[in-house]
Amino acid sequence: MGISRILIANRGEIALRIHRAAHEMGIETVAVHSTADADAMHVRLADHAVCIGPPAARDSYLNVAAIISAAEISHADAIHPGYGFLSENAKFAEIVEAHDIAWIGPKPEHIRTMGDKVEAKRTAGALGLPLVPGSDGAIADPVEAAKIAEEIGYPVIIKAASGGGGRGMKVCQEEAQLETLMQQAGSEAKAAFGDATVYIEKYLGNPRHIEFQVFGDGKGNAIHLGERDCSLQRRHQKVLEEAPSPVISTEDRMRMGEICAQAMRDMAYRGAGTIEFLWEGGEFYFIEMNTRLQVEHPVTEAITGVDLVREQIRIAEGRPLSVAQEDLRFTGHAIECRINAEDPFTFAPSPGKVNYFHASGGMHVRVDSGLYAGYSVPPYYDSMIAKLIVYGRTREGCLMRLRRALEEMVIEGVKTNIPLHQELIRQDDVVNGDYSIKWLEEWLAKRAE
Repeated sequence: MGISRILIANRGEIALRIHRAAHEMGIETVAVHSTADADAMHVRLADHAVCIGPPAARDSYLNVAAIISAAEISHADAIHPGYGFLSENAKFAEIVEAHDIAWIGPKPEHIRTMGDKVEAKRTAGALGLPLVPGSDGAIADPVEAAKIAEEIGYPVIIKAASGGGGRGMKVCQEEAQLETLMQQAGSEAKAAFGDATVYIEKYLGNPRHIEFQVFGDGKGNAIHLGERDCSLQRRHQKVLEEAPSPVISTEDRMRMGEICAQAMRDMAYRGAGTIEFLWEGGEFYFIEMNTRLQVEHPVTEAITGVDLVREQIRIAEGRPLSVAQEDLRFTGHAIECRINAEDPFTFAPSPGKVNYFHASGGMHVRVDSGLYAGYSVPPYYDSMIAKLIVYGRTREGCLMRLRRALEEMVIEGVKTNIPLHQELIRQDDVVNGDYSIKWLEEWLAKRAE
């Protein structure tokens, strides 16, 4: 089935990214937008545009009925959800397919399974992925929880079965705290996600966050495209990502990559996915799977030469993977900086009018952004306004190019976190690749003293 017109159910740089891939394949695009995004770059460049509601995401980008109506009136024969918003909403995927519109994403049942963290962990274990020791599933009884915690050893972490972003997560150091923290985690989860279910895992002291990019054709064929290191995080939100990881050996990359790819073959997984692990002491521990494209996908594209959005569209058309595992080569090093409209050190959002914008350029420098001079960054959505992706033959060369590229990028009118990135990549631990998921918050705390 050939796709001729894709509705992009998203906004910002990812909407522009999808538009570009589609146009390079000769496919028309339909931009949907809130009233706040009427002047957005992806709306300007798309072949067709449909306003789907007022600024609030729940009334526009999360409005399923409006998006389906927009697809029907624009005669779109496919929908790409990007990331965030409805990208991991299994019900939305089912509704899209029920309207005979191609869903550019995984099968709805896989979205549903991996969206429930308890079920995802159970499924991952059955597929042979290494797990963090903990409860087999949801747990509500404090007595049973105390028994499990004693078996795996304190500290333990209590996690919400639904959602993410650090909400509904509590670290417990001793049994005396357990019941209270379980109640707090459940209450937070209920308020944030409408689901109070929690489970318990061993709390790893100083791990790295390593994720593997996978791709399946939905018919039992799947590949991996190596790993990304996303350990530089603040409040469980990634700030800088790189590929490959400075600490993963070629042998471990191929071994774990093949385990991930085989799991996807066994699932008959379709489209792009990311299997996320904590890594400590040479061991991998599954934490979750994201059934969508990731913000940081460009670093994988840089070191493999594979256009992941193009691949998503091909798979949705029922075509085979364009590359076999044995043909994939991992070459050089890539780093992505997320550029946010926020104070670089207080992290207060900084929406407003962009008076001047100059994107970095030069060899192996990529800027994914919908910014332009005169554009107003709205206050209603995520603060990320650009991604700076730099490639080098070596990690050292990549860091040198990134320093230069950050110096070149100019965004005036709103505050950005560019100064944070400039400081970060000069820190010895970052230069040496010696950091964990706790490093950034600890460094920020010391810096603020």
